Amino acid sequence: MVHSKDNKMTVGVVYGGKSGEHEVSLQTAFAVISAFDFDKYEIIPFFISKQGSWAKGGRLTAPPASIDELKLGGNAEETRDALNTVFGQLYGTEGELDVMFPLLHGTNGEDGTIQGLFEMADIPYVGAGVLPSAAGMDKVVMKKLFAQAGLAQCEFAYFNHVQWKRASHDLIVGMEDQLGYPMFVKPANLGSSVGISKARNRDELVQAVEFAFRYDIKVIVEEFVDAREVEVSVLGNEEAIASVPGEIVSSSEYYDYAAKYIDGQSQMLIPAPLDEEEADRVREAALQAFRAIEGNGITRADFFIRRSDGALLINEVNTMPGFTPFSMYPLLWRETGVSYKALLDRMIELALERYAQKQALNYENGNR
Repeated sequence: MVHSKDNKMTVGVVYGGKSGEHEVSLQTAFAVISAFDFDKYEIIPFFISKQGSWAKGGRLTAPPASIDELKLGGNAEETRDALNTVFGQLYGTEGELDVMFPLLHGTNGEDGTIQGLFEMADIPYVGAGVLPSAAGMDKVVMKKLFAQAGLAQCEFAYFNHVQWKRASHDLIVGMEDQLGYPMFVKPANLGSSVGISKARNRDELVQAVEFAFRYDIKVIVEEFVDAREVEVSVLGNEEAIASVPGEIVSSSEYYDYAAKYIDGQSQMLIPAPLDEEEADRVREAALQAFRAIEGNGITRADFFIRRSDGALLINEVNTMPGFTPFSMYPLLWRETGVSYKALLDRMIELALERYAQKQALNYENGNR
């Protein structure tokens, strides 16, 4: 299934996207493409603009010089050409892609939509499948699955824009009673801390909810937990493994977008200063969370360790964690003994393994 002339594997890397995390995706794509072993792979870049149009670049046989090189065009004709390449192997001729590597963060990329496109195109792809991607993107659905799996988590409330418009006062009073101030207000379907605010009183709560509704039609509000923030990387399909835990010490009041991607001042303590028993407990909880969303490929699980009593609370999972120079996911694996290049190799192997398993299924009704 190797399509390049010199027996290198051809990887389609998809990045950008119609999402509030478009710029983060560009950073991730530049870091990942630059890290590929070009003796083993050729890369075909697929850029999705903020308006949703696609553009396909020429084969890369060496790393790009800058992020700007990845900002391709994109119009109706280019979109058609790009998608023709993705769907090429359905036309009765062998396509030119061996595997797709989506590096899209947030809506329309991390939420199961692009994964569904690849499923319909009958092409292997890196990362989580449709179901875990969708569940891992929607913080409300995710938390319901965590509850079903018996994972402890902080108190939360949620509502959509229609409910807020009709009964905002009742919702506010209910959240004040259930959660108390301060609260964290988030779009239900977004990552990278985009659209998140900390509300310390009623006026700030209203402003935070209105701000979050710019990014999604559903909002989740969580109680404040005075806690350490610990993260674990998970890698695998049915038999996943967990990395050493790492701890985030944020440069700002909480781990917001600037702390993650702009100032570079947040500390990542890898491995986290935990004793062996605590580290094992967090790693096992990360695998539980991975199983709860029926994960495959990769996931980063984020936890709180409450300072008052040491309770371990699951915060969320991220099925397409960042791979920027500031990103925790690859750094945790490096500390666990898996290099950046080896990690990319393994992610592609997992994609091909999952594709082969699905291809072996019987899709004919009634045949035994």
